[in-house]
Amino acid sequence: MLNQFSRTELLFGKDVMERLEQSRVAVFGIGGVGGYTVEALVRSGVGAIDLIDDDKVCLTNLNRQIIATRSTIGKYKVDVMKERILDINPNCKVEVHKCFYLPETKGEFDFSQYSYVVDAVDTVTAKIQLVMEAKEKGVPIISSMGAGNKLNPAEFEVADIYQTSVCPLAKVMRRELKKRGVKDLKVVYSKEQPIRPIEDMAISCRTNCICPPGAEHKCTERRAIPGSNAFVPSVVGLIIASEVIKDLAKG
Repeated sequence: MLNQFSRTELLFGKDVMERLEQSRVAVFGIGGVGGYTVEALVRSGVGAIDLIDDDKVCLTNLNRQIIATRSTIGKYKVDVMKERILDINPNCKVEVHKCFYLPETKGEFDFSQYSYVVDAVDTVTAKIQLVMEAKEKGVPIISSMGAGNKLNPAEFEVADIYQTSVCPLAKVMRRELKKRGVKDLKVVYSKEQPIRPIEDMAISCRTNCICPPGAEHKCTERRAIPGSNAFVPSVVGLIIASEVIKDLAKG
């Protein structure tokens, strides 16, 4: 019977579509990368999605985040994303978690319930903890490496973390995961040399922070404010979603 996923079913077949509908994917970080990942997952027919992020939409998110519009500024990203998901597929089961994932908050999540985990967060501590939890529970996970300060979306590729090079974040992750005995991790990364952002305090969040009132984590807390654009994070997010769908389709 014709439905909103009929065009996808023409490529995957009925059995795979049923498998996707029964899958539950947790996406940690609903920003430039994670937002586009979620967008593609729900449009591909994934039946349950967990959204994890404690941030609110900011004016500076409008240049790259699919959930960011003038009308959503100041709203929790997970709430905006949930509303968008249900507008696309009302049958999708959506769980929102308004928290910043860290070792201190890991107890709030049961990884054994997930079919797949997407790491689209920014901090190394959180990324490592996500990998360790997923590996312990035997749940597939894919991690986004550095997408900030990049201009060429064509440079991104899928690889094992130990096959990466150039990317500063991937270098740190390789070192830390090796210490912990992690033997493999699927990542999306780029060999493009990061660009040094222009040092202009007039347009810097460092001195002109406009994070919405009540924001738990402000830009001023970051060691560096990366430059970003509309086409790099979105491509990374879509690559991640394609890998998730491909792996889930295999069963």
